[in-house]
Amino acid sequence: MSSTSVPATVTDLAKAARSGKAARPRFQSLRTRDFTESVIREMTRLAMRHGAVNLAQGFPDFAAPAEIKQAAHAAIDADLNQYAITWGAKALRDAIAAKYRRSYGVEVDAEAEITVTCGATEGMIASLLATINSGDEVICFDPFYENYGPDVQLCGAVPRFVRLDPPDWNFDPEELRGAFSGRTKAIILNTPNNPTGKVFTRQELAYIGDLCREFDALAITDEIYEHIIYEGERHIPMATLPNMRERSVLINSMSKTFAVTGWRVGWVIAPPDLTNSIRKVHDFLTVGAAAPLQQASAVALGTSDEYYASLSHDYAVRRDKLLAVLEDAGFRCFRPKGAYYIMTDISGFGFADDLAFARHLLSEVGVIGVPGSSFYANPQDGSQQMRFCFCKQLATLEAAAERFAKLAHK
Repeated sequence: MSSTSVPATVTDLAKAARSGKAARPRFQSLRTRDFTESVIREMTRLAMRHGAVNLAQGFPDFAAPAEIKQAAHAAIDADLNQYAITWGAKALRDAIAAKYRRSYGVEVDAEAEITVTCGATEGMIASLLATINSGDEVICFDPFYENYGPDVQLCGAVPRFVRLDPPDWNFDPEELRGAFSGRTKAIILNTPNNPTGKVFTRQELAYIGDLCREFDALAITDEIYEHIIYEGERHIPMATLPNMRERSVLINSMSKTFAVTGWRVGWVIAPPDLTNSIRKVHDFLTVGAAAPLQQASAVALGTSDEYYASLSHDYAVRRDKLLAVLEDAGFRCFRPKGAYYIMTDISGFGFADDLAFARHLLSEVGVIGVPGSSFYANPQDGSQQMRFCFCKQLATLEAAAERFAKLAHK
């Protein structure tokens, strides 16, 4: 691979975001001027263009379970190809309610508390648009999944960031308390966490819940990695904590658990009054998720608990494989307790920043990850970090290992 074939900047998008000088054409709205396209998804485009091993975007490169694919075929053959009910086919909403009853012992009203969305991505923006007013403040933990910042901005709200500090990605309770005020409308919580792999403990969740009640704020939780956890960790939905059901908005999706990131079938669980507002926003954003895929998702959610146990075991094998590969190559790794990403410290390689390092990985090594700066409110905080994903075949991770052998540790 020739370095001359690679763009001068691995990500002009990230540089524009870092400098705050993103171009604003005459007709661009003010609400979009300070953020760019997804850096993660740009990394995938660059990997495809240059034949690099893609350890950037979190989609599996292996097959989805045969049963869920067969259920999708069957739904299409049965001509379930027209609009489902806007807020979700009854079969899927019933399956979601049954799943939460079985997994967490919580009763959810399928008719009044569940909205099926076009993935967790739409679930998040629909929930924010339905609950947040211009000028409200929304708390996010930093580093954060890159969609959350733009989502908050699109609502006209003001983000307040609270640091998660490595190596264990803990937060300072006093810093979090200081971020809450009378202007706080919500806190966004992602557990298990992307990009850090942190699984928030019951004690941490209880403290966050206490603050939400004290300051009359919502907890909007992205729980898409709920079944991808390791070494005895346990995922606890915020909505199951005492006195938090009425102020929790739970967002989830089929994507990660069933290796169908392209299906775009997700859901939001919220109290009836909030669900009513979320459904109205969802209706005008997307009308509804794909009808046959909703039917197949209902079948998948009826799977046994053995599937989830196997899922965690298989991802633990992949995690340990990539950890060994990265550590052998000279990265300092932060061992994740959940999700399928590894955050790394790249300071030992001697590059000026993560963008220069990513450019080197692409052109000289043939592997791509995500520059750490794209996950931070202050990009400088992540300028010596990279995130790599391990939701890949073992053969893909082996290919990455062979290429990482070319990486010189300075």
